[in-house]
Parts: sequence; C-alpha cells; structure tokens
Amino acid sequence: MSVYENYLEVEKKVQEACKRAGRNREEVTLIAVSKTKPVSMIEELLPHGVVDFGENKVQELTAKYEVLPKDLNWHLIGHLQRNKVKYIIDKACLIHSVDSIRLAETISQEAVKKNVTASILVEVNVAEEESKFGVTSEETEKLVEEISKLPNIEVKGLMTIAPFVENSEENRLVFRNLRNLSVDIAAKKFNNVTMNVLSMGMTGDYEVAIEEGATMVRVGTGIFGERDYSK
Repeated sequence: MSVYENYLEVEKKVQEACKRAGRNREEVTLIAVSKTKPVSMIEELLPHGVVDFGENKVQELTAKYEVLPKDLNWHLIGHLQRNKVKYIIDKACLIHSVDSIRLAETISQEAVKKNVTASILVEVNVAEEESKFGVTSEETEKLVEEISKLPNIEVKGLMTIAPFVENSEENRLVFRNLRNLSVDIAAKKFNNVTMNVLSMGMTGDYEVAIEEGATMVRVGTGIFGERDYSK
C-alpha cells in the first residue's frame, strides 16, 4: 500500500472513532509522524492537503523544513534539549514535549530573541513509566503556572505518551486521566494558558485516545510503515 492509502485507512478510523464519541471530525488533528522517513514519502501526502507532520529530532525537522513547502505545520514531538531550542523556535508550530521549567525558560528566551510566540504543550508522564520523559500528574499544574508567567510562550494544552500495550483498551484510563487533568488546569484560568489541545494516542491506540478526548493524534507507523532504526 502507498503512503497515501495508509493515510486514508487511518483517516477512516479517525472518523469512525469521532463518530463513536459523538465528536466532530474537525476536533481532531491527525499528525503524520515522519521521523526517520525520507522527504519523498512526505511529498506523497502533500497533493492531498496533508499539512501536519511530526518529528522527534530537531536536526531532522529543520532539514525537512528547508526543502519542503513553507505552509506545513511542523510538530516537535520528541524530547527537546535546551541547546537545540534556537534551531526550531521559529519553525515548529507546536512543541509537544516541554517537561521542565528550565526548558520552558530557554524557549521563552529564544522566542523573545526571534520576536515570535512559542506554542507548547506540557508533557505529562501519566503512567509514571521510568523510561519516559514528562512530569507527573501531580507536578503538572505547578509547572503550567510557572510557565504562564514567562514572556512569548503559550501553553496550549497537555501531551502524553501512553505505555506500549497489546490491547489499546489498557490505555483508556491514561487518556481519561490526562483529559481530566486538563479540565482541572483550564478551570484555574492562568494567563497565557488554554487547555484546548490534548496530544495523545499513537498508531496502536489513537482510536481509544480520540474516544477519550484527544485533539491531536500522532500516527507514524500506521501511515509510513515500520521504521528501520539501524540506518
């Protein structure tokens, strides 16, 4: 199957999940996660109006940004090191993976320098897995409040990477907990904070995530096929 045929399959499942949840399809952004994949595969999707792409690494995002049309939305979904922030501050439409005040401060400083406003999500390690980045659910509100005081940075919502499970139902509670957390934080009405974005759900569990309120799902393997990390 071609990349676009894969995309259509995923799109169909997104629509069905929205229908089951009584949601509008427009409420969910499908991010095609193109990490480790060549530009040619991204180009297969462009004639079909696909504009949202996700990358894990700063270097890969900037390289693709340079050669592809400038009207695409690049999402940085991988762990971000502070010394790399300056390279993507004016290229990523959304940084999904902010998990410390120090990183947020660097983003704020670089955004001020470039005279842009950075949109970010706070990454929450809902399942508290040792191998994952992100703050705990308990720490999230305090971090959001601290970030809200910084210039040129806006917290658009929360992101989580759920555990890798065989049965996606096992992650339903993880997604539900993130949604509840975002509702609680939204009620605090911090400056420069909206909780409109819930970035949760990947190839294995995005349908359940949509049923639980995801507004962005990050699908890589389901669209581009398996990855070869040996390269």
